[in-house]
Amino acid sequence: MASVVSSASRAGNDLADALSANAYEGGPVAGYPADDAASRTARHAAAVPRMAGLLGDAAHRLDLSATGCRYLAHGIAEDLSSVPDRTAASAEQRSVPALTLTQYDALKSLADGGRLYESATRGMGVTRVATDNGTRISIATYRALNNRGLVTADNSTSLYHGQKITVTEQGRRALDGPRPRAPLAAAAATAATTTAAQGVRR
Repeated sequence: MASVVSSASRAGNDLADALSANAYEGGPVAGYPADDAASRTARHAAAVPRMAGLLGDAAHRLDLSATGCRYLAHGIAEDLSSVPDRTAASAEQRSVPALTLTQYDALKSLADGGRLYESATRGMGVTRVATDNGTRISIATYRALNNRGLVTADNSTSLYHGQKITVTEQGRRALDGPRPRAPLAAAAATAATTTAAQGVRR
C-alpha cells in the first residue's frame, strides 16, 4: 500500500513539474517587449526534452502504481478467501425457530431441570418427561424441542435411570425472546370459560 501511494504521489509531482516547464506562449502584454523568434525557439528547445522526461517519469510511476494495486487487490482477495464465512454461521445462530405457547412454557420448565425416563406400562416401554418443578410435558412436545435443537438428553445414561435434559444455547436464545401469545381460538375459549365460571359464582 505504501509503495502504491508513493508512486502515485511522485507521478503527481512529475506532472506538476511538466506543466511548470511548459514554455507558455500567450499574447503580448502591454508595456513589455515581445520575444523574438530566436528566444522562443531556444525556450522551446530547452522545455521540450524536460517536459518529455517528466511525462515519461510520470507514466512510469503510474504504471508501477497500477501494478502495485493489482498485487494489493490479489493479496486482499486471497486473505478474504482464507477466512471462514462467519456470516452464514452467525445468521444461523441468530435464527431461532418459532415456538408455540406450549413449547415455550415447556422449554422454560426444562431450563430449571428435567429428565427423560422410560417406564414399563402394561408390559410396554413408555418414554416420559419429568421436570424438577413438576410441570407436565408431553413426549411429543419434548421431541419437537429436541428436533429443533433446543434441548438435548444425556445419552450416556440409561432411560430407566433417567437421562438429564439440557437446554442448548439456541434454546436459551429462544427463551430470551418474548413469550408467544395463545392462539385466538384458545384465548377465546379461555375467556368464555372464565366468564362462565364467574357467572356460576354469582
